[in-house]
Amino acid sequence: MIIGYARVSKDDQNLDAQTDALTAAGAGKVFADKISGSKRARPELDRMLEQLRDGDIVTVTKYDRLARSLRDLLEIVETIGAHGAGFRSLAEDIDTTTPAGRLTFHVFASIAQFERERISERTREGLASARKRGRIGGRPPALSAAQKDEVRRMRDEEHRAIPEIARLFNVSERTVRRV
Repeated sequence: MIIGYARVSKDDQNLDAQTDALTAAGAGKVFADKISGSKRARPELDRMLEQLRDGDIVTVTKYDRLARSLRDLLEIVETIGAHGAGFRSLAEDIDTTTPAGRLTFHVFASIAQFERERISERTREGLASARKRGRIGGRPPALSAAQKDEVRRMRDEEHRAIPEIARLFNVSERTVRRV
């Protein structure tokens, strides 16, 4: 049986294109998660892995739908193989039920991991360079120094509740607690 697995990273993203492609590829059942690929605990992926039988072929539209890191990808594909099932990626034309497909899978997975590491390395270098020039990255503070002083005054002198202060400044309660 061909079993499809689809994944998007966020709840507001749509799975339709993936599920349509998997159905067109012959998937009799499609499991779908709306969660980051960097998270290993994914309910539908785990459910799919538990239900695999000998001869099944897990199919994805692109292999990064299955995992983001090389280690996770290899581990998941190894788990699929331990159930006697194969792995197929439509975009990369990878099919681990053949020796050539297994080789191709490992080459593509290694290249993808290398590229992710290079992107991460370039990002770190860019941030370090910016810091040397006096630039600080990240999100700007939610409250200015004057607003932080006012938050403290409202809490200490007026004894206002944290939720009330948060509403007044249009920030989260956590931001108020940090002040």
